[in-house]
Amino acid sequence: MSAKRSARRQFLKNGAALAGFAAGAISSPSRKLFAADAPPADLHAYGQRSHFENDARVGSIAMWPIVPGAQRDYGFRSPLQDSMGIITPAPLHFIISHGHEPPDIDPREHRVMIHGMVDRPLIFALDEIKRLPSVSRLHFLECHGNSAAAGPTGDPRKVASANVQETHGLTSCSIWTGVPLSLLLGQVGVQKGASWIVAEGTEEGKHTKSIPIEKAMDDCLVVFGQNGEALRPEQGYPLRLLVPGWQGINNVKWLRRIYVVDQPYMGMMESTKYPSPRLDGKSRWFESEMGPKSVITRPSGGQQLSSRGFYEITGLAWSGGGAIRRVEVSADGGRTWKDAQLQQPIAPKAHTRFGLAWTWDGGEAVLQSRCTDDQGHVQPTIAGLAKFWGVDMDYFRLPATSADMGNFNAIQPWKVGRDGSISNALL
Repeated sequence: MSAKRSARRQFLKNGAALAGFAAGAISSPSRKLFAADAPPADLHAYGQRSHFENDARVGSIAMWPIVPGAQRDYGFRSPLQDSMGIITPAPLHFIISHGHEPPDIDPREHRVMIHGMVDRPLIFALDEIKRLPSVSRLHFLECHGNSAAAGPTGDPRKVASANVQETHGLTSCSIWTGVPLSLLLGQVGVQKGASWIVAEGTEEGKHTKSIPIEKAMDDCLVVFGQNGEALRPEQGYPLRLLVPGWQGINNVKWLRRIYVVDQPYMGMMESTKYPSPRLDGKSRWFESEMGPKSVITRPSGGQQLSSRGFYEITGLAWSGGGAIRRVEVSADGGRTWKDAQLQQPIAPKAHTRFGLAWTWDGGEAVLQSRCTDDQGHVQPTIAGLAKFWGVDMDYFRLPATSADMGNFNAIQPWKVGRDGSISNALL
């Protein structure tokens, strides 16, 4: 008998012995200890994460300062510092519902009406929408007020101590499943001269938002799914509007009505809260597309480097204008830049994960990133943004209640101290 066949026979004998041991262990009374220690079956019915994981959304009344344990839905920020990849789990997705609690909607009773300048006004039940051809797309959502420079308080001490959840936590990214809005508009027949739609929610405040018909017919979705399951109530269950790449305020939740019109509706969110007042007394209405933005999530504010040596600098980049094509990272405050590696998948109007190898020598450093999208748009410095807006740097140090901090997409620097501590170095 050859050595090879002998070794194979011994392997099979050992395998049989191990199988017998395993079978005996399953039926052995001594195994009852393990069965008794196992968690009840109902804990597995809807998956729970390990109790060692504790990242969570942080609530904030009026957005700043952060209020731990805040219950009402004025703003809950996603823990980007703990994010992995690009998909945000639904329980960690940021929320802004302007103080209104999610309505308790029976999906069997819910209806969406499309009317106005149409040939055939229709009312759709949820099941009727689900019968239509659906799509799943990867897109980010971002609040217009995400990453304001100084925050509403303008307190530089709070700015310095802010972490990435506090500065950039009003953005998240999911796989959304629903029906193209263009398909529904095609069924009702949009009339000549119609140029806007007005979407309306079911919540107590009946949030409404005007959207140009070109955008509605382009890539908007009527969504019923998020990350492979039904929408969560705080995300608009059972139906919401998704307007990819545009300010979060456009993505009307608990969708119940779409009104096709020939001019914007000028609702409260358009005429009073979101016109972006400027210091010169003028206003900018209907700012919509979110500019290119990136942020390093690790190492970032509030974290601590334990020792000198190798670290991966990693973060997220996104743009409302298209797909991310390049991310550059600097470890010396912007004097020199290196191209980071972009991780797949890279999708239009979605978060993109980037990474760069870095060796910390124990000295002070300033880490920052800048991104470029496929339209050639480059994320600006705060000085470049000030020049574009026609303001000086002091403008960004004002509380956001006094200054327009909407659509702020300047490069975010993090300062690494000699002790390894990391702080916000934006202002």
